Amino acid sequence: MENYAMHRNKILDGLLNLFFIVLSILIIAPFVLIISVSLTDESTLTTYGYTFFPKQISSLAYEFLFQTPLVLIRAYSNTFFITVVGTLLSILMTSIIGYAISRRDYSLRSPLTVFVFIPMMFSGGLVPFYILMTQYLHMKNSLWAIILPGLISPFYILIMKGFMSKVPYEIIESAKMDGASEWRIFFRIILPLSTPALATLSLFIAFNYWNEWFNALLFIDDDKLVPLQLLLVRIINTLDFLRNNSQYIQGLGIDLSQFPNESVRMALVVLVAGPMMFVFPFFQRYFVQGMTVGSLKG
Repeated sequence: MENYAMHRNKILDGLLNLFFIVLSILIIAPFVLIISVSLTDESTLTTYGYTFFPKQISSLAYEFLFQTPLVLIRAYSNTFFITVVGTLLSILMTSIIGYAISRRDYSLRSPLTVFVFIPMMFSGGLVPFYILMTQYLHMKNSLWAIILPGLISPFYILIMKGFMSKVPYEIIESAKMDGASEWRIFFRIILPLSTPALATLSLFIAFNYWNEWFNALLFIDDDKLVPLQLLLVRIINTLDFLRNNSQYIQGLGIDLSQFPNESVRMALVVLVAGPMMFVFPFFQRYFVQGMTVGSLKG
């Protein structure tokens, strides 16, 4: 009977491993295809379509994108600034508010929780938001116009509250008895104990800032302040315009058949998504713990 149970467990483990192997292949395959298409000659793509193994390798798409390296480098620097500064400020504000409403001895805990929850259900609308940012805060053509709207997320605050509420209150009381101030308790005790939640939410917030393009589209007109995602949108729109108006472009003597349309799109995806793909593994060990322990409660 014992041998049968061991044999069954081995079969189940093998099936489970096979399932995750297949799932991993399905997840990795699209990224491999994107890289392959970005390195494929445009005429080959037109003839054979997308393939995992390019029949004719070409770096024309990357050469096209790096013809003006200053524009790309400037877009990268803007995006890095937005992501780093926005993530640091956002995680600080999120943790402060989450800690405040997680303290059961805080008299305004319930009203503040409701105040945080309301924006998850209602929004002021796009027009008032635009008027506020441009006419009252005067943030037109400023990178802060991209950072400030995503600074505080009610959903992330509630996740942080759920995590911090699990920190034993006796630790806080003990620190108070030793003469520690509220700020000292927060920075020296609460934040180190909340590392999994901080790392997980930092990853989510960084992804949001890295992929932000709509606020940039609304508020950024200065080419020197264009972030990477908005540059991607502009290039794709330009490619669509060239493709949809080929009859006018050909009159200028430009051969669009040699233009790397599809491969440039995929090369852009590689350049935009690549850095965050390298960042994710550093946060992976905190990811599951932060999401399970920091689940919403109360």
